[in-house]
Amino acid sequence: MFLRIDHVGIACHDLEKTIALYESTFGVTVVAREVNEEQGVREAMLHVADGEGGGSYIQLIEPLGPDTPVGKFLAKRGEGLHHVAYGVSDVRGALTEIAATGVRLIDKNPRHGSMGSSIAFLHPKDVGGVLTELVQARQAE
Repeated sequence: MFLRIDHVGIACHDLEKTIALYESTFGVTVVAREVNEEQGVREAMLHVADGEGGGSYIQLIEPLGPDTPVGKFLAKRGEGLHHVAYGVSDVRGALTEIAATGVRLIDKNPRHGSMGSSIAFLHPKDVGGVLTELVQARQAE
């Protein structure tokens, strides 16, 4: 089912400061920036590597406000690992297959994700306490 680790999501208070840290410390570069109003975040995708099935990234996410999911996460837990995202070839099919195992879905249908992808989240209480995201990369046109 999983093709690769698509990205790890890191919650931060200051996107620009955190980008600078990751660029200077790890030599990664920003390949996309976006504001996702639906999810309440400002984000940057930093390229880590290319591999079979697509690239791997670090996604830095800053909340648009304190009442957003990431804003609440930061207030409760502070900066750090927010979620792990796995690349899949068919997010709808993966949701159907995973739901059949009894894992609760946060998203029953895919929604817009970074860089034109389709995404869906699984409930962390059903997958070892880790907020898990499924990512189907945008299809080449």
